[in-house]
Amino acid sequence: MRNLCCFVLLLFCSVAGYSQSNSYLFVWAGDDAKNDRDFLGVIDADSKSARYGKVVASVAVPGAGGTPHHTEAAMPQDGFLLANAFESGRTMVFDLREPLHPALAASFGDLDGYMHPHTYVRLANGHVLATFQYHGGHGPKSDGGGLVEFDERGHVFRSSSAMDTTAKSELIRPYSLVIVPALDRIVSTNTSMHYKSDGETRTVQIWRLSDLKLLHTLVLPPGPRGTEQQAPGEPLLIADGKTVLVHTFSCGLYKLDGIETDKPSARLLKTFDGEQADVPLLIGHYWIQSLSSVHALAVYDISDLDHLREVSRISFDEKQKPHWISADASGRRIVVNSGEYGEHRLFIVNFDPETGALALDGRFRDADSRQAGVSLDGKSWPHGFKGDAYPHGTVFSRAVVNGNE
Repeated sequence: MRNLCCFVLLLFCSVAGYSQSNSYLFVWAGDDAKNDRDFLGVIDADSKSARYGKVVASVAVPGAGGTPHHTEAAMPQDGFLLANAFESGRTMVFDLREPLHPALAASFGDLDGYMHPHTYVRLANGHVLATFQYHGGHGPKSDGGGLVEFDERGHVFRSSSAMDTTAKSELIRPYSLVIVPALDRIVSTNTSMHYKSDGETRTVQIWRLSDLKLLHTLVLPPGPRGTEQQAPGEPLLIADGKTVLVHTFSCGLYKLDGIETDKPSARLLKTFDGEQADVPLLIGHYWIQSLSSVHALAVYDISDLDHLREVSRISFDEKQKPHWISADASGRRIVVNSGEYGEHRLFIVNFDPETGALALDGRFRDADSRQAGVSLDGKSWPHGFKGDAYPHGTVFSRAVVNGNE
C-alpha cells in the first residue's frame, strides 16, 4: 500500500511538472545583422506576473540564419510548433510543452521534391498539411509547388502539384491554405515570397480534401483600384463552416462562392485603406486586419457580408508596419509585430469579442521604458545571443494539463 501511495504521488508530481498554466509568447526570430543563428524566444505574457514582458528562455537552431518567417497561426494543442526559415527552405519543429525549456525536436527541408514551405495547417488525423512555393527548383522560371501532407518528423504521406494546365499564363506560388471539411475542400492562395523576381499573382485554387486533387484555379476579379486582386494572402473560413473569405496583400477582401460546385466564383467585398494589408484574424463575426502601410490594426463586423462596417481601430506610430497577428486561445488578446519590415517590437492588444473593440495593453513593455510594447533590439537571450533581432511568427502558449487544453 505504501509503495502504491508513493507511485501515485510520483505520478501526480510528474503530471504537475508537465502542466503549463502561465501565459507565454513564443517568438520565432532572427539576427538583424544576419551573423547569428535563428532562434525561438520565450517571453512572459502573464499579465499578473512580475516578469510580464521579460525574456525567460530561448533556443537557437543550428546552422546559418535562414530568415525566420511564418509559424503555425496558433499554438497547437500537442505542444509542438512548426516554423519555417523561408530562405533556407527548412521547417523547424519546436517542443514547447515546457515553455521555460524550449527544444528543437526536428528539422527538415524539401519534401517529395517540394521546396520552401510557407503555411502549416493541422488535419483532423494529426498530420500537417502545408503549402510549398516551388518544385524542383526555386528560380523565377521554376514550377510552382503544391500541397504536402506529413507528420512532425517530416514523413510524407501524400503530395499534390499546384500546376494547372488550364492556367498556364498564371504564376503559381502556393502561399496559404484553409481546410473546409464540411465540403471536402481546401482553398489555397498564390503569392510569391520572391515577387520582385518571380512576378505578381492573382489566383486562388480549390482542391478536394479527400484525395488532394486540384479542381480549379480561379482568377480573382479586379476591384475599383484595378489592383485589389494582386497577391492573394490568407483564406479564412467563417462560422458557417462553408464560406471562405480571402484577403489580398493589395488590400482586397473577397468572398468565394460555390467552391463545392463545378463553377466556383469570387467577388470583392471590400477594399481596405492603404496600399498593403497583411495577416488577418477571424474571431467570431469580426475580421481583424493588419494594415501595414497605414500603421494600423482595424476590426470589421462581417455578420452581414454585403454591408461590412469598421467597428474599431488602433493606430501605431510610423515605425510600426503591422504584419503578423495571432490571438490567444480565449480570443481576447492579440499579439502584433511588424516582422522584419518595421521596428522590432511586439505589442499585445486586448480584444472584446462582444463589441469588437481594441485596446493597446500599455503594461506589456520593457521595464526601463514608458513606451508600450517589448523591443527585440539590444536584448540578451539565454542561448547566448545579444543584439538586435527581428520577430516574425509569434504565438501565445496554451494552458496544457496532462496533454489536454
